[in-house]
Amino acid sequence: MKKVLFCLGLFLMFAGICGTQAQSIIEADESESNFNDFYKKDQVQGREAMPYAFLRESDVVWEHLVWRTIDFREKFNQFFYFPTDPDNDNQGRINLANVIIKALQNGDIEAYETDDMKATKNFEQAVGSLFHEDSTWVPEFDDYGDEIGGKWVVTRQEFESKEVYSVRIKEAWYIDKQDTRQKVRILSLGLVYNYCRERDGERNCYEVPLFWIPMNDMRVRNVLVKNLAYDERNSHAERSYDDIFIDRYFDSFCYRESNVMNRPISAYLTGTDAIIESQRIEDEIWDIESDMWEY
Repeated sequence: MKKVLFCLGLFLMFAGICGTQAQSIIEADESESNFNDFYKKDQVQGREAMPYAFLRESDVVWEHLVWRTIDFREKFNQFFYFPTDPDNDNQGRINLANVIIKALQNGDIEAYETDDMKATKNFEQAVGSLFHEDSTWVPEFDDYGDEIGGKWVVTRQEFESKEVYSVRIKEAWYIDKQDTRQKVRILSLGLVYNYCRERDGERNCYEVPLFWIPMNDMRVRNVLVKNLAYDERNSHAERSYDDIFIDRYFDSFCYRESNVMNRPISAYLTGTDAIIESQRIEDEIWDIESDMWEY
């Protein structure tokens, strides 16, 4: 009798499992069908950034400010740049520049003129200086190839987010005496526009800083955490732009450090010497923590 009850119990258990699996497949909600994906993607929209741990001033025994440039044209950083046209991207992704610009236009975040975060700056003020009009003389010819006149054609250059090739970040390296570790925190981020103009048949381009946003502002981090960056190894990887900056998943180089004259590397070195100076700053920062345990 016990064997019969045991077999009956096993039969009912397997029947329940099979029934549950069949029900989950057959009774799918077809009213919310997504023809571009085979499942609903809504977990990211409900995410919120995790606040930084509280830090007391007395716990910071050493601090050093460093400014870096993240160039999107480097292969490792290309996930920041693409797609350049989010409206035509069938994967629903948006690059870093458009994420920040869209949030600024919607009023979700605030921007500032410089990295000291004192004077605010809206989007129109940031891109207004980039708009310019050029007049070009277009000649007109007759059937014999002789110039008989012409007209001036006015062209207006508009702001294009795809011309944002890099960002600059200001970060603070410090040592926390509570756990005797060297840590880093990104304080602000600035978009850099690649501004180009044609004069006398030559195309001249130079970098124009647009604005800075505070990276320790929860409004900024909540915007970044809701937008995923592309991962070539796993399209389902939920690595947001906020995660990337916290994990420091990017390649960069130093262009300035805190110094007595408050000047960037380009003010006193150029070419190969500037590259060597940038690497020296990197090495000194990494050596501080290791040297701390030698004494």
